[in-house]
Amino acid sequence: MLSERIYKFRRKSGFSQEQLAEKIGVSRQAISKWESGTSTPELEKLLALSECFHITLDELVKEETVNQSTNEMPQKIEGTKVPKDIELKVGISLCLVGAICLILSGIMMVVSPNATEQLNAASMITLNGSGVILILCILSMVIGLVLILRKK
Repeated sequence: MLSERIYKFRRKSGFSQEQLAEKIGVSRQAISKWESGTSTPELEKLLALSECFHITLDELVKEETVNQSTNEMPQKIEGTKVPKDIELKVGISLCLVGAICLILSGIMMVVSPNATEQLNAASMITLNGSGVILILCILSMVIGLVLILRKK
């Protein structure tokens, strides 16, 4: 409800009812009535409230902007989340890169076993060099699949 949002935004901004009343030019009792739901602010006062809280009028009056389950203030999340289509493209790209690397490493093992042996000898990891490449390719494919199949 609007009364709850006014209260939450006021508390988040660190204002007392009296301080908020002074800022927007009303009495402390008016703020109290708005927060208790016994009255509703006029449009010009809603605009003053939104300016005072540094939020849009939509954020102040629309019900879905407040996260009801955690009683947190709304946050601008559009800019922080990666759009689903970009995530999907990255996932597909990682899967393709992993698959291509697996195919190329397989071809390399068949066509040039000497190069594979040199790679294995140069590896300082317990896994041989071919195993590291295979694991990296498979890891790339798994990360790609996770990005593709992840639900938002």
